[in-house]
Amino acid sequence: MKLRTVLKPLWLWLLWIMLWGSVSAVVLIGGLVVAIGVTAAFRMPAVRLGVTVRPLRLIGGVWHMLTDLVTSASSVGWAAIRHGRRVPAAVMEVPIAEDSDLLIAGTVFLTAMSPGSLVLEIDRERRLLYVHGLPAGSPAAAERLRRSVQRAERVTASVLKEAPK
Repeated sequence: MKLRTVLKPLWLWLLWIMLWGSVSAVVLIGGLVVAIGVTAAFRMPAVRLGVTVRPLRLIGGVWHMLTDLVTSASSVGWAAIRHGRRVPAAVMEVPIAEDSDLLIAGTVFLTAMSPGSLVLEIDRERRLLYVHGLPAGSPAAAERLRRSVQRAERVTASVLKEAPK
């Protein structure tokens, strides 16, 4: 028996328990039955992503995410204290260099994990992300947010290496 066939229902079972938010006999047994039933009824083929994760750069990527989390949270917190309900915000176009769905998704993830920023739209044809960011009370602050998104893209590209197509 493959490890994957055991892990899928266990993962679904754990998700079921977390969604219910309680540990009772009905939740445990019912969740196990549902998890086994779903994995038996909907067999999914194995997906090969063709991606190599670079472990040392992954450590750097996690470090980037943690430092960005702290600095962004501090910036947003200070702006909330300073401006109250009227924190200046901006929606900006951020050009992206990558064309890979996986790398764009990684960039969007890192951007969304940063407090005060949210990707509103991805324009694949023109290679643009539309990002809502705060605080952005000046053109310099908006440019800092833009550079932060581009730095997230570089970090994602350095951590993940796609196989040639």
